[in-house]
Amino acid sequence: MAGRKKPLVVITRKLPDPVETRMRELFDARLNVDDHPMTQPELVAAMQQADVLVPTVTDRIDEALIAQAGPQLRLIANFGNGVDKIDVAAAVARGITVTNTPNVLTEDTADMTMALICAVMRRLSEGARIIESGGKWGGWAPTWMLGRRIRGKRLGIVGMGRIGTALAHRAKAFGIAIHYHNRHRVLPAVEEQLEATYWESLDQMMARMDIISVNCPSTPATYHLLSARRLALLQPTAYIVNTARGDIVDEEALIKLLQEDRLGGAGLDVYAREPVVNPRLVKLAAKGKVVLLPHMASATIEGRIDMGEKVIINIRAHCDGHRPPDRVLPLKL
Repeated sequence: MAGRKKPLVVITRKLPDPVETRMRELFDARLNVDDHPMTQPELVAAMQQADVLVPTVTDRIDEALIAQAGPQLRLIANFGNGVDKIDVAAAVARGITVTNTPNVLTEDTADMTMALICAVMRRLSEGARIIESGGKWGGWAPTWMLGRRIRGKRLGIVGMGRIGTALAHRAKAFGIAIHYHNRHRVLPAVEEQLEATYWESLDQMMARMDIISVNCPSTPATYHLLSARRLALLQPTAYIVNTARGDIVDEEALIKLLQEDRLGGAGLDVYAREPVVNPRLVKLAAKGKVVLLPHMASATIEGRIDMGEKVIINIRAHCDGHRPPDRVLPLKL
């Protein structure tokens, strides 16, 4: 890009220092130094001025906002894998390319999903709170703080993509039997390696599992995929873990099952109305029925830097007149 005017790149949130430094070197980059979530008027102003917008997974870039974009805006380079909050069809119709950052968060998210399974089944958060709060602890006792053994359980993975498959490898190492539901069956070699059982029927799989892990993307087709009806199929000793998106699970129905002791427990990293967490979930966490995390499954320094590097590659490719490697196309419903 030497000898040419640098594109104006507006970044909606603070990114890791190495990423911001490189963006400043390559582009006319406007940083969000205090890391405040941009208001709607601020997003409108950014889209009216920027050549490239770099939003994150918390920014809602809907059709109304895209309609107010300036004619110079030609790329929305999302800092994140999911694009469920970007109206990709509206952007493409206006001649704006949308990109994301796939394949860099797989291992981190799978690690955290496995950690949540361990945490909720072995009551790790409850035990830690007792020590941290200075609460009374009388020492080891045969029947105190009993959790559930992990080895030998059946794990049903909803969405056997990269993250689901990475989770399956980890779970198999724990001695867990792997089951999965997916739009398409994985390759026979993968099934054989994981000794995985495929279920065409999500209903049938859920009724038989000890643990359900949600690892599919958020799309119109997966909204409340785990509906009240499906959640009711779970065994009363089953656990559910969600590190995907909050709207895939009917949160109200899940809360009701937990309140009525019709589930063994839940581990959640995502919520229906982020950043708001339902107060009833917080109360259930205090009672040890659910482990709650603040959407941190992918939060590693290495992962965030990798995401930033992908954003930069997509911007440079677009500005050089090439097709960005991580272009996202509208869903065909």
